[in-house]
Amino acid sequence: MTVQQTEVMDMVDHLPIDMKLELIDHLLESISPSNEEIDDAWMEEVERRIDEVESGEVKLIPLEEVRARLGKRYGK
Repeated sequence: MTVQQTEVMDMVDHLPIDMKLELIDHLLESISPSNEEIDDAWMEEVERRIDEVESGEVKLIPLEEVRARLGKRYGK
């Protein structure tokens, strides 16, 4: 790592969490710009899933049960 990279990393380490999150968003956008069509499709999917949960059409599984099932399946 160069001196300049180290300086940037040190600066980032001292940022408050909200600024770090904003920086992450900015970096991700610079690597892979958003696609409005894909973003809209995801928003529709999220809304559909929320509607399913709120209507009782789907049953949520408690986190403890999910962990137990994963532990059985993967031996952890």
